[in-house]
Amino acid sequence: MDKSLFHIFRNTPLGRETLLQSIYFCKTVGAYPMIYIPTTTKFLMYFENDVVQVDLDDTYLTSPQTARTHAAQLVEQAGIKPVFFTPKHYTASTLPDIPTHFDFMCCPRSISDLSNKIGLGYIGPRVRRVVQAAPFPVLIPSPAFKEWKSITVFFGGSANAVNALRLGINLGRATGMDLNVFTQVGRRKVDYYEKVIADSGLEKDVQRYVKNWQRFESGKFRENLYEVPHDALVVLGAFGHGLIRDFIFGSKMEMIQSTVTNSMLIVGPNYVARL
Repeated sequence: MDKSLFHIFRNTPLGRETLLQSIYFCKTVGAYPMIYIPTTTKFLMYFENDVVQVDLDDTYLTSPQTARTHAAQLVEQAGIKPVFFTPKHYTASTLPDIPTHFDFMCCPRSISDLSNKIGLGYIGPRVRRVVQAAPFPVLIPSPAFKEWKSITVFFGGSANAVNALRLGINLGRATGMDLNVFTQVGRRKVDYYEKVIADSGLEKDVQRYVKNWQRFESGKFRENLYEVPHDALVVLGAFGHGLIRDFIFGSKMEMIQSTVTNSMLIVGPNYVARL
């Protein structure tokens, strides 16, 4: 396990479910969870083109005397040696600096809003900023722990969609799980998407690893999302626009995240392939 996933542990029942998702992801893709137990509600992440201040809600500081033990027990039960992250550098005494050299990061739908205010269709602004700036994919898990048995990549032909497809192929190769591709053809012809794949040098990999390419030439996108397997990891690319305070994903991405209940692995606009 030479790859790492950064996980901020919340010592609550919801936090337990999120950590279980991270542990399962790590075991499945051959990575290890790097667990951070925060002692303050703020930290900084220094990305190449942005500095993101993450403001956690107060539940992340629940019962600090048992947090490390609870996290270690969950990891050890999965047969993994627990690894904890301790900040070495601080911008201020209560503002630790978090490095960004991880291969993945797990973020629930929000990390700065109380969980009882969060519902499907809501991804908090801090999580959106991380997705926007991160060179690594961001795992947004389903609210309750659920194993995924296959991988579904959303492919719309953009450069970020190509990155998501390349990541999905690598995950399919590493896990041996079925890899499916979902495309809403829309106004373009199927040939357009095939050409994008060929021009990206992925044609042979698609032929080898993709079990089923669902190309919907009719029907509404939201309705066709019903065909996404409920037990699949969804991999997709996101680009952003809008106000800095309210980072908006592309319209298709917004519809996907507000409709499907699957765990999602999101490739942002600054993603750098490492797998």
